[in-house]
Amino acid sequence: MVDVGKWPLFALLPPQDLFSIRRACIFGTSGNETLYVTENDEVFAFGTNCSGCLGTGDIQSTIEPRKIEILCGKKIIHLSYGSGPHLVLTTSDGEVYAWGNNGYSQLGNGTTTQGLSPCQVSTNLLHKKVIEVACGSHHSMVLTSDGEVYAWGYNNCGQVGSGSTSNQPTPRRVTSCLQNKEAITIACGQSSSMAVLDNGEVYGWGYNGNGQLGLGSNGNQPTPCRLAALQGTHVCQIVCGYAHTLALTDEGLLYSWGANAYGQLGSGVKSNQSCPVQITVARERIVEIAACHSTHTSAAKTQGGQVYMWGQCRGQSVILPHLTHFSCTDDVFACFASPAVTWRLLSIESDNHLTVAQSMKKEFDSTATSDLKFHVDGKIIHAHKSVLKIRCEHFRSMLHDDEEIEIDQFSYPVYRAFLEYLYTDSVNLPPEDAIGLLDLAAFYGENSLKNLCEQTIKQGISVDNAITLLSAAVKYQAKGLEEFCFKFCVNHLTAVTQTQGFGDMDHELLKNFISKAGKHGAFRN
Repeated sequence: MVDVGKWPLFALLPPQDLFSIRRACIFGTSGNETLYVTENDEVFAFGTNCSGCLGTGDIQSTIEPRKIEILCGKKIIHLSYGSGPHLVLTTSDGEVYAWGNNGYSQLGNGTTTQGLSPCQVSTNLLHKKVIEVACGSHHSMVLTSDGEVYAWGYNNCGQVGSGSTSNQPTPRRVTSCLQNKEAITIACGQSSSMAVLDNGEVYGWGYNGNGQLGLGSNGNQPTPCRLAALQGTHVCQIVCGYAHTLALTDEGLLYSWGANAYGQLGSGVKSNQSCPVQITVARERIVEIAACHSTHTSAAKTQGGQVYMWGQCRGQSVILPHLTHFSCTDDVFACFASPAVTWRLLSIESDNHLTVAQSMKKEFDSTATSDLKFHVDGKIIHAHKSVLKIRCEHFRSMLHDDEEIEIDQFSYPVYRAFLEYLYTDSVNLPPEDAIGLLDLAAFYGENSLKNLCEQTIKQGISVDNAITLLSAAVKYQAKGLEEFCFKFCVNHLTAVTQTQGFGDMDHELLKNFISKAGKHGAFRN
């Protein structure tokens, strides 16, 4: 089940608003903008509003959701976004709306004027029913119900498929090799375009400098070209990352090609591939693949429900598919992509039949049913005494007739995360904040929480925070974490000195590392 609360931006919304969301998209260069649809089919947006991408009629940033009246009741079925950003969506009636950045006519209205409100894209589409949309960095593409592909916007590399490199100000049908053929799905990389036909053939066009078109070469293509290397396979799904492509066949096989500097192809190496290579994720059949043109992250889900991720994951390069604890590919992008954006329009199921775990999660911080308030840093967290007593020995002994409790030993994010853990058995904090939660876990004697914090820190360790995390591990006597962080620091230092030698800069790095690590007791054994 998709949980929009895993995206940091949605932490701004109260629980009752979160549970009304049925569709959502998180986008923007920093994952700082969102649009969502409620159970009443009302559409709201909030965030930094770069280039008017929220569609609110102005360029004012907002942390309070603002309603987009023109889209309310439209029944949005598909949505995509570019890097400007600009947004393109289609409704259940097949209408197309676009707004936001328009420097290259990516809104398809024949101008380069920024669009502050959603406007229907009508040229050549007025009598067509659009069923799918896709956006590259600055170009847009749609698929109609009769299998036709239309594209417009920036065309410096031929990504519009018109045969030239002139920008396309309005929707133009992509023909050439696609003439008289029916496409079933489309995808866009930053400056490339892909389409899958009803017979399972794959075509690509646009920028190909990293081999992302899968043609065995690196030359740009201004018109669609068939991927001959996939002859004999029947592709049913295709997705694009920033400069790489994933394809899934009807037999559940995964192929990847294109850029691979972060291991996003999952091939076990970091070299680019200009031809499709088959990737082994698990012995099970793959049923879904995921990528997004804003990131270098890849994900896949097996028939048995296991979710794997690889590529750029919170600053680390994961070169082989890594098994996660997630239940859907969307969670990979919420927790590990940079930026934390959605790879597709999220669909959130109604909670009419919640499990016990889902019901517990829903009631956390609920003003309607709680009987206890915690005051932390001037903010209130609502909880239930019975739940806290069941879940935590500390509360079992200290809670009596209290209705309100002041907490001054820990910060609001840390204490909220602690209470939320008691309801959900999960921790959703960046590694730096997890240090404070590790402190709390040690203070309350919560060993399971302590282990979860250590896992969170291990997954998020980087060159920038390694020393801080190491010192925290020493302070809170987390032996396994201490060893992990120390090895990470040593391995990084070794890699730097082997690559660059011991120049003046390296001596400073070495002294800094030894000083900090020694100060916090890392060399005591």
